[in-house]
Amino acid sequence: MTEGQQPYKSPRRERLNHEQRILLTALAGGLPGTFISLILLWSRSYTPKVQWTLSLLIVGFWLGLAFSLRGRVVRHLQTLSNLLAAMREGDYSIRARGAGREDALGDAMLEVNALSETLRAQRLGALEATALLRTVMGEIDVAVFAFDAEERLRLVNRGGERLFAQPSGRLLGRTAAELGLEEFLHSAGADDSQIIPKTFPGQAGRWGVRRSTFRERGLPHQLLVLSDLSRELREEEREAWRRLVRVLGHELNNSLTPIKSIAGSLESLLVREPRPLDWHDDMARGLSIIGSRSESLSRFMQAYAHLARLPPPRFAPVNVHELVRRVAELETRVPVKIVPGAELTIQADADQLEQLLINLQRNAADAALQTGGGVSVGWIKNANQFTLIVEDEGTGLSNTANLFVPFFTTKPGGSGIGLVLSRQIAEAHGGTLTLTNRRHGTGCEARLQLPL
Repeated sequence: MTEGQQPYKSPRRERLNHEQRILLTALAGGLPGTFISLILLWSRSYTPKVQWTLSLLIVGFWLGLAFSLRGRVVRHLQTLSNLLAAMREGDYSIRARGAGREDALGDAMLEVNALSETLRAQRLGALEATALLRTVMGEIDVAVFAFDAEERLRLVNRGGERLFAQPSGRLLGRTAAELGLEEFLHSAGADDSQIIPKTFPGQAGRWGVRRSTFRERGLPHQLLVLSDLSRELREEEREAWRRLVRVLGHELNNSLTPIKSIAGSLESLLVREPRPLDWHDDMARGLSIIGSRSESLSRFMQAYAHLARLPPPRFAPVNVHELVRRVAELETRVPVKIVPGAELTIQADADQLEQLLINLQRNAADAALQTGGGVSVGWIKNANQFTLIVEDEGTGLSNTANLFVPFFTTKPGGSGIGLVLSRQIAEAHGGTLTLTNRRHGTGCEARLQLPL
């Protein structure tokens, strides 16, 4: 082979298609019989006309039978192909005729018909579910946005349209940064919620943010839900102010009313002529009462300031048994029984947790003093939760509605912030504080639950 010549390549043999293979198989199947028939025909002493006529009939019958067999097989395959093509295009109304359980082909036709019916029912259910979802999304007050992996908007409901004062056609395809939703998309986790103040073209307020992920056509998407919490938060704030003003007014009246009354009495005493012989004693006693009530009012205001300035917890390892033992030794009025649990060290603010336990233990001791009972403190550990239990043998709780209302107290000289402060400490640690009556026996049970 000379330089520059291309190497010789043998022509590629084209493969026979299915129809051609069926035709060749049919021809090959009838060829032996046709060949034998022609030999027998031409070996007999027939006239040439008869021999050629019969030969043409035999060959024609052979070819006709082969092509008929090919057409019959191909026709059923084409029927199946048309049915599958219709299903691929989303048309599930076409059915194969003559399907039965008599043979394999009938079984195949029945299965294709059943598959088409199943797909039709599933598609109808999906369409109905989609219609319901769109109706619900259109009627709910929250704004719903769906972003693809490139943070481009792919779905928005009417609430989202009202938020931006634009139709969905102008919003779809724009990025979260262009819409001003980037901080929402990256600020809330999949399992937590946040409240973010934000002004949009169509509405301003404080928004509750929820974010989750889903997949569509195998691609990841992010679902962002914004709910306007301004009205609910204003109602909560208004109700909190009502309760606070009611309690503050009650406490101020309790202090100012006797001060005003005694001040009026002392004023009349000073202008009276002649003054009583014991006016010095009356004056000293009245001023003492005024000072006492003023000091009580000052303590009340200091307690309020302490409640409003609770610092965030500083987490560090805390040995539970050591903490409980140390706080139990502070109570000398009633016996405090320690019910030890598993040896456990948790991450918490030791000072705040100690203050919480002191408040619960003091309340339990106050209740136990009324009945001569005792107090017990114990703890249990679950897979991912730590529970501290403080029980007393007092009279129990008659009304739990105002337990955590600031400055509400039923104890003489109480400030009404102990339980409120304790619950704030528990919630700052990601836990909960509950008070209930004991199910077995009299008294109350306080439960502090913290995540591990």
